[in-house]
Amino acid sequence: MLRPIMFVGTASDVGKSVITAGFCRIFLQDGYRPAPFKAQNMSLNSYVTPDGLEIGRAQAVQAEAAGIACHVDMNPVLLKPTSDQASQVVLNGRPIGTQSAYEYFRENDRQELFAAATQAYDRLAARHSPVVLEGAGSISELNLKRRDITNLRMARHAGAATYLVADIDRGGVFGSVYGSLALLEPEEKSCIKGIIINKFRGDARLFADGRQQLEALTGVPVVGVLPYFRDIFVEEEDSVALAGKRRAAGAPGRVRVAVVLLGRLSNFTDFDALSHDPRADLFFTRDAAELAQADIIILPGSKNTIADLRTLQTSGLATTITQAHQAGKTVVGICGGYQMLGRSVEDPAGVEGPVPAAAGLGLLPVRTVLESEKTTRQRRFAFRDAAATSCQGYEIHMGRTTTDGPPQPVATLDDGTPDGYFAGPRCWGTYLHGILDNPAVVDALLAPHTQQAAPELVDFAQFKDQQYDRLAALIRENVDMAQIYAALRLPSC
Repeated sequence: MLRPIMFVGTASDVGKSVITAGFCRIFLQDGYRPAPFKAQNMSLNSYVTPDGLEIGRAQAVQAEAAGIACHVDMNPVLLKPTSDQASQVVLNGRPIGTQSAYEYFRENDRQELFAAATQAYDRLAARHSPVVLEGAGSISELNLKRRDITNLRMARHAGAATYLVADIDRGGVFGSVYGSLALLEPEEKSCIKGIIINKFRGDARLFADGRQQLEALTGVPVVGVLPYFRDIFVEEEDSVALAGKRRAAGAPGRVRVAVVLLGRLSNFTDFDALSHDPRADLFFTRDAAELAQADIIILPGSKNTIADLRTLQTSGLATTITQAHQAGKTVVGICGGYQMLGRSVEDPAGVEGPVPAAAGLGLLPVRTVLESEKTTRQRRFAFRDAAATSCQGYEIHMGRTTTDGPPQPVATLDDGTPDGYFAGPRCWGTYLHGILDNPAVVDALLAPHTQQAAPELVDFAQFKDQQYDRLAALIRENVDMAQIYAALRLPSC
């Protein structure tokens, strides 16, 4: 048995999620039974557990790296922003309502959520060792720390050996590390067993003096300097990662696939497999001229369908999309994007906000009514006319969509129910996230726009598994694993 380990950060997006996934794989390789845990996640990138509950996608990825099925105890609190000031709160896999930031951070709410988080952790820790915890944002947000349920308060509950991750690529690493540790209370700092410098460019030997200086300043050892890498693929946690994705079409010669960059875009990992297809040139954009250059336009999922739909209309992008369809381009919608392609989206109960209804783009003969009950299921399905349910995906939506006229489903689900609407190979919509992880679907999507033969079939799940092994090898090479294991064999802090 090993005590738990936790990775916290000097800021958001310093690499905690990827490092957590890497250590999950290392512990699996070394014969342990690891599991990831993040008490609270704020992300529009979510996933469905095998028993139909919703968690952050990052914890599903980390569970994959650990070689186990994801479970709701790995992420008991999930916040899904619906606007700049409010989020849907998902507790133990089910939505419990939408709250403003002010409401959410009230003391009584946080006490109840912390109790739920510690109970989920305790259940997980009874089944797995070590639990690999991930913090959120910065550990030194003094105005929020009293109400924190995610960082060092959670580390102290778990008795976790805690490591501070800092991103040297963004600059100011000495100030961010020193300041983060200086602002901790003594009992909090006692949890910190080491510092990991992440995203170092160049020869790490050039940072030898820096390591010594940080250790002298903080009294905490620097246990590793991880290099900046681009050649290992691990799914990214949330939409912060979209800033680093390509925003314009590349050189001609491949099928240009534009994903519309919605304000509340959700589940952008739907396009990861497609981005690795050599026939496709995938990019994200909200620019009308760039959309007009695309062969295929995909409207992705949205956490606020009506608000994003109205933005498309007021910005002129809705007209660009319909004109592209009329010109013979392919237009596809996934989840909220599917709803937008219909004739209307109605919200009589105010599920998303005060706007009761909005006209859709009218490319599909369907209508959607948003409902408070959320559908969350993993699915096997048959794509189009296929006989076998050999494809996989998952549903996360709060809408019920009906067809004006006879159904023309994109897919037949494993329980026999139809999904989506297929108006033809150049226009269709579906509720199935992950549908583009299936080669048969990607081949059908690209076929009208290329004569290039489908590449040799690549098992995307096997590809991802290989990437976790590569990530684990990179960490082993650049982190003092002997120090890590020594800390995990000591009594709890």
